[in-house]
Amino acid sequence: MQNIPHIPVLYREVETTFKDIQEGVVIDCTMGYAGHSSLILQTNKNIKLIGIDQDQTAIDFSTQRLEPFKERVEIKKGRFSEMAQEIFEQNDKDNIRGLLADIGVSSLQLDEKERGFGFESESLDMRMDPGRPFSAADVVNSYSQQELERIFFDYGEIRNAKRIASEILKARPLHSAKELSAVVRPFAPRGKKIHPATLVFQAIRIEVNNELGELEGLLDAIEKAELTQAKIAIISFHSLEDRIVKQRFKKWSKSCICDDQAMRCTCGNNHALGKVITRKPYEAKADEVKENARSRSAKMRVFEFGL
Repeated sequence: MQNIPHIPVLYREVETTFKDIQEGVVIDCTMGYAGHSSLILQTNKNIKLIGIDQDQTAIDFSTQRLEPFKERVEIKKGRFSEMAQEIFEQNDKDNIRGLLADIGVSSLQLDEKERGFGFESESLDMRMDPGRPFSAADVVNSYSQQELERIFFDYGEIRNAKRIASEILKARPLHSAKELSAVVRPFAPRGKKIHPATLVFQAIRIEVNNELGELEGLLDAIEKAELTQAKIAIISFHSLEDRIVKQRFKKWSKSCICDDQAMRCTCGNNHALGKVITRKPYEAKADEVKENARSRSAKMRVFEFGL
Protein backbone atom coordinates (compact mmCIF):
# COMPACT_ATOMS: atom_id res chain seq x y z
CA MET A 1 0.00 0.00 0.00
CA GLN A 2 1.23 3.51 -0.78
CA ASN A 3 2.21 5.87 1.98
CA ILE A 4 -0.12 8.81 1.37
CA PRO A 5 2.13 11.87 1.77
CA HIS A 6 -0.30 14.75 1.41
CA ILE A 7 -3.47 15.70 3.28
CA PRO A 8 -5.77 17.63 0.92
CA VAL A 9 -6.94 20.92 2.40
CA LEU A 10 -10.61 21.81 2.79
CA TYR A 11 -11.54 18.24 1.87
CA ARG A 12 -15.08 18.52 3.29
CA GLU A 13 -15.74 21.76 1.44
CA VAL A 14 -14.40 20.31 -1.82
CA GLU A 15 -16.59 17.22 -1.45
CA THR A 16 -19.68 19.33 -0.74
CA THR A 17 -18.99 21.68 -3.67
CA PHE A 18 -18.85 18.91 -6.27
CA LYS A 19 -21.13 16.25 -4.72
CA ASP A 20 -24.16 17.00 -6.91
CA ILE A 21 -22.35 16.53 -10.22
CA GLN A 22 -23.89 13.41 -11.76
CA GLU A 23 -21.97 13.16 -15.02
CA GLY A 24 -19.49 14.86 -17.31
CA VAL A 25 -15.88 15.93 -16.75
CA VAL A 26 -14.27 17.38 -13.63
CA ILE A 27 -10.78 18.86 -13.99
CA ASP A 28 -8.30 18.80 -11.12
CA CYS A 29 -5.81 21.43 -12.28
CA THR A 30 -3.35 20.78 -9.46
CA MET A 31 -3.63 17.02 -8.96
CA GLY A 32 -0.55 16.66 -6.75
CA TYR A 33 -0.79 13.41 -4.84
CA ALA A 34 -4.45 12.86 -5.81
CA GLY A 35 -5.99 13.68 -2.46
CA HIS A 36 -8.76 15.81 -3.92
CA SER A 37 -8.96 13.72 -7.09
CA SER A 38 -9.58 10.46 -5.23
CA LEU A 39 -12.18 12.14 -3.02
CA ILE A 40 -14.08 13.51 -6.04
CA LEU A 41 -13.97 10.15 -7.83
CA GLN A 42 -15.25 8.31 -4.76
CA THR A 43 -18.10 10.79 -4.25
CA ASN A 44 -19.11 11.15 -7.90
CA LYS A 45 -19.46 7.65 -9.33
CA ASN A 46 -20.22 8.57 -12.95
CA ILE A 47 -17.89 11.45 -13.70
CA LYS A 48 -14.62 11.41 -15.61
CA LEU A 49 -11.70 13.19 -13.97
CA ILE A 50 -8.83 14.85 -15.81
CA GLY A 51 -5.86 15.56 -13.57
CA ILE A 52 -3.05 17.99 -14.34
CA ASP A 53 0.36 18.29 -12.72
CA GLN A 54 3.82 19.45 -13.79
CA ASP A 55 5.71 17.31 -11.27
CA GLN A 56 6.53 13.84 -12.63
CA THR A 57 6.98 12.45 -9.10
CA ALA A 58 3.41 13.47 -8.29
CA ILE A 59 2.12 12.03 -11.56
CA ASP A 60 3.81 8.68 -10.92
CA PHE A 61 2.38 8.52 -7.41
CA SER A 62 -1.13 9.59 -8.46
CA THR A 63 -1.24 7.15 -11.38
CA GLN A 64 -0.79 4.34 -8.88
CA ARG A 65 -3.14 5.83 -6.30
CA LEU A 66 -5.94 6.30 -8.83
CA GLU A 67 -5.55 2.81 -10.31
CA PRO A 68 -8.97 1.71 -8.93
CA PHE A 69 -10.58 4.50 -10.99
CA LYS A 70 -8.39 4.17 -14.08
CA GLU A 71 -11.33 3.81 -16.49
CA ARG A 72 -12.52 7.26 -15.41
CA VAL A 73 -9.17 9.05 -15.13
CA GLU A 74 -6.91 10.87 -17.57
CA ILE A 75 -3.68 12.52 -16.43
CA LYS A 76 -1.85 15.30 -18.26
CA LYS A 77 1.59 16.70 -17.52
CA GLY A 78 2.20 20.42 -17.85
CA ARG A 79 1.34 23.84 -16.49
CA PHE A 80 -2.34 24.00 -15.60
CA SER A 81 -3.02 27.23 -17.48
CA GLU A 82 -1.89 25.62 -20.74
CA MET A 83 -3.36 22.17 -20.09
CA ALA A 84 -6.76 23.56 -19.05
CA GLN A 85 -7.02 25.47 -22.31
CA GLU A 86 -6.16 22.29 -24.22
CA ILE A 87 -8.83 20.33 -22.33
CA PHE A 88 -11.46 22.99 -23.04
CA GLU A 89 -10.63 22.81 -26.75
CA GLN A 90 -10.86 18.99 -26.81
CA ASN A 91 -14.13 18.63 -24.89
CA ASP A 92 -17.68 19.82 -25.38
CA LYS A 93 -18.07 22.89 -23.16
CA ASP A 94 -21.43 21.57 -21.96
CA ASN A 95 -19.69 18.44 -20.69
CA ILE A 96 -17.24 20.29 -18.41
CA ARG A 97 -19.04 20.24 -15.07
CA GLY A 98 -16.36 21.14 -12.54
CA LEU A 99 -12.85 22.50 -12.11
CA LEU A 100 -10.69 22.57 -8.99
CA ALA A 101 -7.36 24.34 -8.55
CA ASP A 102 -5.40 24.12 -5.30
CA ILE A 103 -2.86 26.93 -5.78
CA GLY A 104 0.07 26.09 -3.57
CA VAL A 105 2.99 23.81 -2.82
CA SER A 106 2.16 20.28 -1.69
CA SER A 107 3.26 18.98 1.69
CA LEU A 108 5.63 16.52 0.05
CA GLN A 109 7.33 19.24 -1.96
CA LEU A 110 7.79 21.27 1.21
CA ASP A 111 9.07 18.33 3.19
CA GLU A 112 11.54 16.98 0.61
CA LYS A 113 14.73 18.85 1.46
CA GLU A 114 16.27 18.28 -1.95
CA ARG A 115 13.45 20.31 -3.56
CA GLY A 116 14.69 23.47 -1.86
CA PHE A 117 11.34 24.75 -0.60
CA GLY A 118 12.10 24.25 3.10
CA PHE A 119 14.12 26.55 5.33
CA GLU A 120 16.66 23.84 6.20
CA SER A 121 17.18 22.57 2.66
CA GLU A 122 20.73 22.17 1.40
CA SER A 123 19.61 23.15 -2.11
CA LEU A 124 18.16 26.39 -3.48
CA ASP A 125 15.62 25.22 -6.02
CA MET A 126 11.86 25.76 -5.43
CA ARG A 127 10.82 24.54 -8.90
CA MET A 128 7.46 22.77 -9.01
CA ASP A 129 8.66 21.24 -12.26
CA PRO A 130 12.28 20.15 -11.69
CA GLY A 131 12.72 19.84 -15.45
CA ARG A 132 12.56 23.58 -16.00
CA PRO A 133 15.86 25.48 -16.05
CA PHE A 134 14.99 28.52 -13.90
CA SER A 135 15.36 28.02 -10.12
CA ALA A 136 15.51 29.97 -6.86
CA ALA A 137 19.30 30.02 -7.15
CA ASP A 138 18.94 32.09 -10.34
CA VAL A 139 16.69 34.59 -8.59
CA VAL A 140 18.79 34.90 -5.45
CA ASN A 141 22.18 35.07 -7.14
CA SER A 142 21.51 36.97 -10.37
CA TYR A 143 18.64 39.41 -9.76
CA SER A 144 19.55 43.05 -9.23
CA GLN A 145 18.79 44.90 -6.01
CA GLN A 146 15.74 46.50 -7.65
CA GLU A 147 14.43 43.19 -8.98
CA LEU A 148 14.72 41.53 -5.57
CA GLU A 149 12.99 44.49 -3.93
CA ARG A 150 10.16 44.20 -6.44
CA ILE A 151 9.38 40.56 -5.82
CA PHE A 152 9.72 40.89 -2.02
CA PHE A 153 7.37 43.87 -1.96
CA ASP A 154 4.88 42.66 -4.59
CA TYR A 155 4.79 38.95 -3.79
CA GLY A 156 5.69 38.92 -0.10
CA GLU A 157 4.25 42.32 0.87
CA ILE A 158 7.44 42.86 2.90
CA ARG A 159 7.85 46.44 4.11
CA ASN A 160 11.63 46.35 4.49
CA ALA A 161 12.16 44.70 1.12
CA LYS A 162 15.04 47.06 0.33
CA ARG A 163 17.02 46.05 3.43
CA ILE A 164 16.50 42.33 2.88
CA ALA A 165 17.48 42.60 -0.79
CA SER A 166 20.62 44.49 0.21
CA GLU A 167 21.63 41.82 2.73
CA ILE A 168 21.18 39.08 0.14
CA LEU A 169 23.42 40.93 -2.30
CA LYS A 170 26.12 41.24 0.37
CA ALA A 171 25.95 37.52 1.20
CA ARG A 172 25.79 36.00 -2.24
CA PRO A 173 26.53 33.68 -3.83
CA LEU A 174 24.15 31.61 -1.74
CA HIS A 175 23.94 27.88 -2.42
CA SER A 176 21.18 26.60 -0.14
CA ALA A 177 17.81 27.54 1.31
CA LYS A 178 19.42 27.10 4.72
CA GLU A 179 21.98 29.82 3.94
CA LEU A 180 19.28 32.12 2.58
CA SER A 181 17.16 31.59 5.67
CA ALA A 182 20.07 32.52 7.93
CA VAL A 183 20.71 35.73 5.99
CA VAL A 184 17.05 36.78 6.06
CA ARG A 185 16.14 35.83 9.64
CA PRO A 186 17.55 38.91 11.46
CA PHE A 187 15.66 41.33 9.22
CA ALA A 188 12.34 39.56 8.76
CA PRO A 189 9.10 40.76 10.40
CA ARG A 190 8.78 39.72 14.03
CA GLY A 191 5.85 38.82 16.22
CA LYS A 192 4.18 36.43 13.77
CA LYS A 193 3.65 32.71 14.27
CA ILE A 194 5.32 31.87 10.98
CA HIS A 195 9.00 31.26 10.34
CA PRO A 196 10.80 34.61 9.84
CA ALA A 197 11.86 33.68 6.30
CA THR A 198 8.38 32.60 5.18
CA LEU A 199 7.43 35.69 3.17
CA VAL A 200 10.83 35.91 1.48
CA PHE A 201 10.63 32.25 0.45
CA GLN A 202 7.04 32.76 -0.71
CA ALA A 203 8.04 35.67 -2.92
CA ILE A 204 10.93 33.77 -4.51
CA ARG A 205 8.79 30.67 -5.08
CA ILE A 206 6.09 32.75 -6.79
CA GLU A 207 8.70 34.31 -9.05
CA VAL A 208 10.37 30.99 -9.93
CA ASN A 209 7.09 29.29 -10.85
CA ASN A 210 5.24 32.35 -12.22
CA GLU A 211 2.39 31.40 -9.88
CA LEU A 212 0.31 34.55 -10.25
CA GLY A 213 0.74 34.49 -14.02
CA GLU A 214 -0.35 30.86 -14.05
CA LEU A 215 -3.45 31.69 -12.03
CA GLU A 216 -4.34 34.59 -14.33
CA GLY A 217 -3.76 32.33 -17.33
CA LEU A 218 -6.09 29.69 -15.92
CA LEU A 219 -8.82 32.25 -15.24
CA ASP A 220 -8.40 33.62 -18.77
CA ALA A 221 -8.75 30.10 -20.22
CA ILE A 222 -11.90 29.46 -18.15
CA GLU A 223 -13.44 32.73 -19.26
CA LYS A 224 -12.62 32.09 -22.92
CA ALA A 225 -14.10 28.57 -22.76
CA GLU A 226 -17.65 29.92 -22.28
CA LEU A 227 -18.66 27.09 -19.95
CA THR A 228 -22.38 26.60 -19.50
CA GLN A 229 -22.87 24.57 -16.31
CA ALA A 230 -19.64 24.19 -14.38
CA LYS A 231 -18.57 24.82 -10.80
CA ILE A 232 -15.16 26.46 -10.42
CA ALA A 233 -13.44 26.08 -7.04
CA ILE A 234 -10.07 27.71 -6.40
CA ILE A 235 -8.09 27.28 -3.20
CA SER A 236 -5.47 29.93 -2.46
CA PHE A 237 -3.00 30.38 0.37
CA HIS A 238 -2.19 34.07 0.44
CA SER A 239 -3.93 37.37 -0.14
CA LEU A 240 -2.49 38.07 -3.59
CA GLU A 241 -3.99 34.90 -5.08
CA ASP A 242 -7.26 35.30 -3.20
CA ARG A 243 -7.62 38.87 -4.44
CA ILE A 244 -7.14 37.80 -8.06
CA VAL A 245 -9.78 35.08 -7.73
CA LYS A 246 -12.25 37.33 -5.90
CA GLN A 247 -11.98 40.08 -8.51
CA ARG A 248 -12.35 37.69 -11.44
CA PHE A 249 -15.39 35.96 -9.94
CA LYS A 250 -16.95 39.37 -9.31
CA LYS A 251 -16.37 40.32 -12.95
CA TRP A 252 -17.98 37.09 -14.16
CA SER A 253 -21.08 37.70 -12.01
CA LYS A 254 -21.74 41.27 -13.23
CA SER A 255 -24.81 41.59 -15.39
CA CYS A 256 -24.26 45.23 -16.29
CA ILE A 257 -20.84 46.07 -17.75
CA CYS A 258 -21.44 49.75 -18.41
CA ASP A 259 -18.96 52.28 -17.10
CA ASP A 260 -19.58 53.14 -13.45
CA GLN A 261 -20.08 56.78 -14.44
CA ALA A 262 -22.81 55.98 -16.99
CA MET A 263 -26.14 57.67 -16.32
CA ARG A 264 -28.11 54.62 -17.46
CA CYS A 265 -27.48 51.06 -18.63
CA THR A 266 -26.91 50.66 -22.36
CA CYS A 267 -25.20 47.25 -22.42
CA GLY A 268 -28.37 45.17 -22.17
CA ASN A 269 -27.75 44.14 -18.55
CA ASN A 270 -27.42 40.46 -19.47
CA HIS A 271 -23.70 39.79 -19.29
CA ALA A 272 -23.48 37.70 -16.11
CA LEU A 273 -21.80 34.36 -16.78
CA GLY A 274 -23.08 32.80 -13.58
CA LYS A 275 -23.05 33.47 -9.86
CA VAL A 276 -20.61 33.59 -6.98
CA ILE A 277 -21.42 30.78 -4.52
CA THR A 278 -19.12 31.99 -1.75
CA ARG A 279 -19.76 35.50 -0.48
CA LYS A 280 -16.96 34.77 1.95
CA PRO A 281 -14.35 32.12 1.16
CA TYR A 282 -14.48 28.73 2.82
CA GLU A 283 -11.77 28.31 5.45
CA ALA A 284 -10.55 25.27 7.36
CA LYS A 285 -12.40 24.40 10.53
CA ALA A 286 -10.58 24.08 13.83
CA ASP A 287 -10.34 20.28 13.71
CA GLU A 288 -8.76 20.37 10.25
CA VAL A 289 -6.23 23.00 11.30
CA LYS A 290 -5.33 20.84 14.29
CA GLU A 291 -4.84 17.85 11.97
CA ASN A 292 -3.08 19.81 9.21
CA ALA A 293 -1.51 23.12 10.28
CA ARG A 294 -0.87 24.16 6.68
CA SER A 295 -4.62 24.40 6.10
CA ARG A 296 -4.92 27.43 8.38
CA SER A 297 -4.21 29.89 5.56
CA ALA A 298 -6.28 28.13 2.88
CA LYS A 299 -9.27 29.91 1.38
CA MET A 300 -11.61 28.49 -1.25
CA ARG A 301 -13.89 30.54 -3.46
CA VAL A 302 -16.53 28.97 -5.71
CA PHE A 303 -18.21 30.26 -8.85
CA GLU A 304 -20.96 28.51 -10.80
CA PHE A 305 -21.38 29.07 -14.53
CA GLY A 306 -24.91 29.05 -15.91
CA LEU A 307 -27.96 31.06 -14.92
